[in-house]
Amino acid sequence: MPKIGVQAMMLKDDFAANGPLETLRSVADIGYHAIEVSQIPMTTENVRELQRARDELGFDIASLSAALDASGGTGDALSEDFDKIVDDAKTLGAGMVRIGMLPFASMKSLEATLAFCDRANEYAEKLAEHGIDLYYHNHHIEFMKFDGSYLLDIIADRAPRVGLEIDVHWVQRGGLDPVRVLDQYAGRVAMVHLKDYRIGQLGEEAFEALAAGDFASFMAAFTGVVQFAEVGEGNLDFPSIIDAASRTGAEYLLVEQDDQYGRTPLDCLRTSHDNLVAMGFADLF
Repeated sequence: MPKIGVQAMMLKDDFAANGPLETLRSVADIGYHAIEVSQIPMTTENVRELQRARDELGFDIASLSAALDASGGTGDALSEDFDKIVDDAKTLGAGMVRIGMLPFASMKSLEATLAFCDRANEYAEKLAEHGIDLYYHNHHIEFMKFDGSYLLDIIADRAPRVGLEIDVHWVQRGGLDPVRVLDQYAGRVAMVHLKDYRIGQLGEEAFEALAAGDFASFMAAFTGVVQFAEVGEGNLDFPSIIDAASRTGAEYLLVEQDDQYGRTPLDCLRTSHDNLVAMGFADLF
C-alpha cells in the first residue's frame, strides 16, 4: 500500500524560517510522516536536520529533487553535483531522485525534447549503479503533441530507465483523466502528487472591469479561474485516483498545493489530511 506524504515545495518558507526539523515536527503533528524534498537547499545543516526528522519523527524521505543542469537556482544538478546527490540520498535513506520539470529550452522542439530524454536516461543508468531510481514529474505541457504523440509518451518511450511521477492536477489541466494515465503507466509510477483542481469564483474586480468596458481584463479573470486546491476541496475524484495509484504500484502519494491563496501551508495540509481521512484513507498515513 502507498504512503501519503507531503511535497516540501509548499513548505519552503517554513523550512527557511524554522528549519526542517521543526517544520516537519508540525507536519507530523497533522499526521503526515513522509516527505519529498524539493526547493529546499541541501546544505549540510538541512541534510542533518532531515536526517534527524527521519530518525526522531519517523519520517520517510521519499525522494530528493535535482535538475539535469544548473540553471542559476539553489537546487543541485546531476551534471555538477552527482556525487553529492548520491551521498545525500544514501544519508537520508532515499531511493529515488526526481526531476521536477522539463527545462524550458527542451520544450522548443522534438529534437530538444529527445536530447533531454537521452541525457536523463544516461543519468538514470548512473544512479541505478548506486541503487537509486530517477523519476520525471509532469506538468500540463507534457500533453502537447509532437507528430501526433503526447510529449509525456515521447519522454516515457525515449527514456525507459526514467520512472514517472504523475501530478494529477496537471494531468487534468492538460485535458486527460488522471486515472487513465495512471492505468496507462502501471508499474512505471512510484510517486503521485495529490493536488486538487478547483474552479474559483470570479471576483468583484472582474465585474468592475466588465462594467467599465475593460473586456480584456474581464476575460483574463474569466480564463484564469482554475486554482490549485486542498485535496477534497476541488473537482478531482480522489477515491478513484488513489485506488488507481494503489493498484498500479505507487509507493508514495504526496500532497501538494502550489498556491494557498492566503492560507498557510500547514492549514492547507491539515484540510487535505482531514479530507483524505474522511474519504477512508486514514490507513495510508
